[in-house]
Amino acid sequence: MHKKIDILNIGLVIASLIIAIMIPFKLFIFSYAILGPLHYLTEINWLKDKNYFVSSNSKWITVFIVFALLVSVYPIYKIIDYTVANSFMEGVETVMKNTHVLLLTGFLFAIGLIVFRKRLHLIIILVGSFLLSLTLLYFLPTEVFFIGLFLPTIMHVYLFTLLFMVYGSAKSQSKFGFMAAGMLLLVPFVIMFMPVDPMTYMVDQQTATIYSHSGMLLVNASITKMFGGLVDGQFNARTPIALKAQIFIAFAYTYHYLNWFSKTSIIGWKSALTKRKSAYIVIMWVAAVALYTYDFYTGLIALYFLSMLHVFFEFPLNVITIKELFKLRKSKPAAT
Repeated sequence: MHKKIDILNIGLVIASLIIAIMIPFKLFIFSYAILGPLHYLTEINWLKDKNYFVSSNSKWITVFIVFALLVSVYPIYKIIDYTVANSFMEGVETVMKNTHVLLLTGFLFAIGLIVFRKRLHLIIILVGSFLLSLTLLYFLPTEVFFIGLFLPTIMHVYLFTLLFMVYGSAKSQSKFGFMAAGMLLLVPFVIMFMPVDPMTYMVDQQTATIYSHSGMLLVNASITKMFGGLVDGQFNARTPIALKAQIFIAFAYTYHYLNWFSKTSIIGWKSALTKRKSAYIVIMWVAAVALYTYDFYTGLIALYFLSMLHVFFEFPLNVITIKELFKLRKSKPAAT
């Protein structure tokens, strides 16, 4: 079973990359609107079935729900046209604008959930994580911004997917699994060195508007800036570096979702589905796709909480995976 799934994933890496090269903007929109909601719903159900991988600390998952609410409220807050009337609401607005602090706090707190069990310790870790995040924001604002920007996006869909694949392959000792992980690791380098002709990437106005509304333009611009792709200090989505960044984004999101759906039996998320749960998930997924089809921006706002919730809920699993990879590395016998 593992061998077949690993071979399938090799094919999915190749197929995702080819389609991303051909239609990077439309592929991202399709994957985010169609595959994304089904992924959120099924993964949240699976994580709940696994007690979010924090066993006796699962009640603390409420913290992640609050954080996801605060992060997802700001996009709604921005489109409401009214004047902030008092200092309390101004304070709320400030917190919501600094969502990268909440994301970093959530990830640091997830480490605490894995390590500690006592309530007092967890309260201290939660407060300490928030204060540390604020301190880092003061001294390293750019770095914290990038962490907050990439943690729920590129790191979530690419880096953690790669780590999951490496860990799974190490446990099963699957050469095809390592091959799939190796191919995934090489994709950014393939994209980086491939020739790109901007004239072959003409984007219609509707696609450009939908993509802009997705918020991924900021991620693209940040990656482009990191690789020196700005033109006279300005971002242009049709420069070669920006197009390569978009190809990578489209690939990463598409493969992330396909990888999840390919492993129903290996990680057992299918077994967490009852007939009733499956029916609820299908109904919510159809409603989500219909909302995106009606108006992409409305769908994005409506489902943003669900998107952020599954990112926060996955943090403990991310931490465990990193921890286990280090343990595997240390347990390897020394070379003779």
